[in-house]
This record gives sequence, C-alpha cells and structure tokens, in this order.
Amino acid sequence: MTDINSSRPSRKLNFARTLTALFQPQRTFTEIAGETGSSWLTPMLTLSFSTLLSVIVSGYLTSRAAMMGEIPLPPDWQYWTPDMQNNYMQAQQATQGPVFVYVMPLVSTLVALWLGWLILSGVLHLGSTLLGGRGSMSTALNVVGWAYLPFVVRDLLRVVYMLLAGHAIVSPGLSGFAGGAVFASQILSRVDLFFLWSAVLLVIGFGISDGLSRNKSITGVVIILLILLLAQAGLGSLVSNIGGMATQGL
Repeated sequence: MTDINSSRPSRKLNFARTLTALFQPQRTFTEIAGETGSSWLTPMLTLSFSTLLSVIVSGYLTSRAAMMGEIPLPPDWQYWTPDMQNNYMQAQQATQGPVFVYVMPLVSTLVALWLGWLILSGVLHLGSTLLGGRGSMSTALNVVGWAYLPFVVRDLLRVVYMLLAGHAIVSPGLSGFAGGAVFASQILSRVDLFFLWSAVLLVIGFGISDGLSRNKSITGVVIILLILLLAQAGLGSLVSNIGGMATQGL
C-alpha cells in the first residue's frame, strides 16, 4: 500500500522506466501507484512507434513479394474453391498501392491499439471495483498502458524476424496450430508469450494500484481477458467470413 501523503506528480514522458516496467514490475507499479496524474503516454507512444515500424516493414516485404509474384496465402487457403483462390490473387494484385499497403494497415492498427487500450482499461477498472478495488479510471489507464509494453518487444522481434526471413508474418501467434478452424485461428493469433507476459503485468499492476489481493487480481484479469479474447475472435471470424464471401462473389 502506498501512503497517499507521499504521492508525487507523474512524468508524462519517462522512457527510462520502460525497461524497469518489463523486468521489475513490482517496483515500477509501486512507483506508479504513488504518483498523481497520468503516466500512460510514454508506453502508448512507444507501442505506437513499434507498431509503425512493424507495419512499414511488413508492408514493404508484402509489396516486394507481390512484385515478384510471391503473394502470401491465408491460413485456410487449401479449403477455398478454385474460383475464390483466383479472385483472391486478383484482388491482392489490385491492392498493392501505398494506401493499401501502408496507410490503411497503419491507421486500422493504431485505432485498434488505442481503442482497445481504452476499452480494456474501462472494463478492468469496472471489474476491479466490483472485486473491492479502490483505484480510479486514471489508475487503470496507467496500469494497462505500462502492461502493454511486452507488445513492444513482440513488434521489435517481429521486425527482426521479417527482415531476416525476407517475408511478412502470415500466421501470427499460435494460429498455425488452428488448421482450418477460423474461430480457433482468431483466438490463437492473439495468444503468445507476450500476451501472457502482459497479463502477468496486469495482475501485478492492479493488485498494487487498486489494493486487490493476488487471487482477486488474477481472477479479475483472467476473466476479463478471456471475455474480450472471445469477443475479438468472434468479430474477427465474422469479418473473415464476410471477406471470404465477398471474394467468392467477385
């Protein structure tokens, strides 16, 4: 517990804290809990930059592969009809301009990042309050922002992998194990070591900042992450099915 009388103003930009947040989370979240104001800008800007870098590298490699006639295939390609496969290849060739390769993926990814941060913060704050937590929405925004930092490491590793492999990542996360199951693929594409790392940081962060016991913090974070993961997978499956039907109708 942090004495409220020892609270001090937070620094909006504190990039020196990024490494300690990853490897010394107990100390970092204790410091954050003892600060007044918002400190989420640092991790969110860092993640936005790593996202930008990942999208640019992926877009460049995808565009180069298309120019060489090497178009990445979706995970369930083998289950598509010949007409769908042919229409997909034609559509990929027609969407190789900068807007499709760089601008649209970057905008959609950043919108998903910032909107997801707001939604997750709000839902976790609600869950924490129901479990007896004494934190605020501002505290939840700070905790979720800093708990997102493992995804920066994931972005950087993906960039290194793509540059070494010479192609974009087709099956992110564990989606390669899903086979032709679209819903399972959507779930597994979001689950990896960095997702679990982030979940651990959320448990630590909300336990410290909201005064929750370890069991309550684990329960709240796990249940909410599972619900949001299933919701995202359901939405992703719907979009994938609509895209498949649109491709079939071309």
